[in-house]
This record gives sequence, structure tokens and C-alpha cells, in this order.
Amino acid sequence: MAPSVAELSTPASEPASNGKINNLKRALKPHTDAEGPLYPYYLPYWDNDEKFPPTQLFEHTDPASRADPAKPHLLNANTTRKNISPYIGTEISGVQISELTKEGLDELALFAAERKVVIFRDQYFKDLTPERQIEIASYFGPIQRHPTSGNVKGFPEFHVVYRDEHNDRFREYLGGDRINKTSWHSDVSYEKQPPGTTFFFSLQQPVNGGGDTLFLSQVEAYRRLSPEFQKRLEGLKAVHSAVLQAEYSRNANGPVRREPVESEHPVVRQHPVTGEKALYVNQGFTRRIVGYKKEESDYLLNFLFDHIAKGADYQVRATYAPGSVIVWDNRLTVHSAVSDFDNKERRHAVRLTPQAEVPIPA
Repeated sequence: MAPSVAELSTPASEPASNGKINNLKRALKPHTDAEGPLYPYYLPYWDNDEKFPPTQLFEHTDPASRADPAKPHLLNANTTRKNISPYIGTEISGVQISELTKEGLDELALFAAERKVVIFRDQYFKDLTPERQIEIASYFGPIQRHPTSGNVKGFPEFHVVYRDEHNDRFREYLGGDRINKTSWHSDVSYEKQPPGTTFFFSLQQPVNGGGDTLFLSQVEAYRRLSPEFQKRLEGLKAVHSAVLQAEYSRNANGPVRREPVESEHPVVRQHPVTGEKALYVNQGFTRRIVGYKKEESDYLLNFLFDHIAKGADYQVRATYAPGSVIVWDNRLTVHSAVSDFDNKERRHAVRLTPQAEVPIPA
């Protein structure tokens, strides 16, 4: 059922059993305003006085390193799965993320790394308490608190994606005169320790369809390059920058909760558990190749961006339905929102973005 902020009550916890993390839920009443958002509790909140300290480096052990390769706690007799593409994307039903044991969460991290994107159907996740949602995501690493986006009041861990007739910061950020709004990126790749296993849960989709997300395998994008070209990319570093994002927010009278950072990351990175190599550049945040002159850097990055954008045979289109939760590995993928629905439609979703290790050069 859809909640109203005023109708949220104190959550009751269920006793833990067999090592399961408690599946906490809200006591909800139907939201009767058919014209309003179904989940007003998660409407984006901006406070220009909210400030975060600089992010500190931390030790990270990927949960996938502890996983049983057979994944018996995640993929069992009750689980139905279907691969969307050989290279990327699997749909899963018959298992609740909120009921996974620690072993199951370890296996989820490994499965997300192997399949790059995992789409869970019919989940209770959106109706858990915010504390419980954060608890689950935090198992995979400290959750990034976004420096400029809308969050949930009192819960800066949430990155809120919201668009309706009167709110469209995404369109404004990309610019209104573009032919299309496709913008391939890996989330907040400017962080010193960018995200790994990432969660995105849909609250409300356009009633007439649309609002999907494109995902692309950066592992396969790397593999398609010639061995000689791969060699030339390995060892290079690129600058990933939050500066333009912060400048846009300031110019729009929005918050900049901490000063923008720039980080140097390998152009080709390696996953800490699977060992797979992946391109790690993206149109959203990668600005230049370290040590190259501007024309050289622009030429190489534009080639890679074009190579990524044209990779239709190693990308998938993730669709949403009530209860959909998408889990993906931000280290091995790029994605783009699909802005294909009418301005009067509403799209509402939330991301939880655990940070992972300092990128490992290939």
C-alpha cells in the first residue's frame, strides 16, 4: 500500500530466525490522493544549510569475497531467474532481498558482479522502514551521501530520483536543447572510493509506460577492443570530477553539501573478486586523461564514449513494475535514464549507493 507521511507509525520488528536480518515494515494506510505521489515520504528534500565533511578513506572488503560460488542462499529451488542478455542482466523472482541471510547478501554481491545487473521482482523492499533499507544496503559498504541531489529529510543516505509536471532537475541539468537525454555514467565516479553494489527501488512509474534505465557492460566494452589497444589503455589514468555537478547546483540555488572533489582513477580497472577487467570512463564525470594534452585526451575519451554509446549488443533496458528493485555493480557498468515519457507524468525512485574500494588498476 502507498504511505502518507503523516500516517507512518513506529515500525515493529520481527524476531530474527536462522540468522536472517529482521524484515522490518511500516504500518501503512492507503494514500487516497490519486493525483499525488504514492510515496510522499520519499519526496526529495533540499537544505542549503546541510553540510557534510570531506569523505575519508576506509578499508573495504567486498562481501562477494565471502560468497559460496554456488549461491545456495540466493539461488535455490524457489528462485526463478532469466538472463536478459548473455553479457549483462538477469531477472529474479521468488526471493526477497529483505529476507536474505548474511550469506545470501554475500552471494548477491557476487551475483551482481557476475551478471552486472540483477532485477528483482515483487519485492517488499520499498515498504520497509528507511532504517531497514539503509541497514541492508550498508552491508555492502558505507553509503555515499550525495553532495547535491535531493535526499530524504533525516536520511541523507537516500538519493531521490523524482520528476513530475513541476519538477524536472534532470532535464535542466542536461540542458534543454539536446536532441536526446541519454547520458551514460557510473554513479559518483568522482569519489576516491566509488560505489560497488548499488540498490535502486522504484516507487512510481509513468502510467503510460517509459522511464526505463539502460545498462551497459563495461567488461564487454573492454573485451571488444583489440588486444593492442587494450594494452595502451592499461596504465592510463583519468580525472573524474564533481565540479560541474556542484556548479549546476549552486547556480540553481541548490545545496553543495561538501566541496566538489576530483579523483584520478585507472582507465581500465579490475574487480577485486572476479578479476574481470572493465573500462572505467564515463560521459557524466570523466573529464581528461592524465598526462595527455587536451586534444589527445579529448580524442581518446570521445572515441571511448562513442564506443560505449554504440554498444547495443552488450546493453540491456531495465523495466520497472511495482516492487522492482535493481541491484548492479557500478564498477563494471554504466547506465542512463530514459527520458521518454510526457512531462506531466510522474517517475519516482530511490537509490542507495554503498561505496567500495579504491579502484584497482588492471
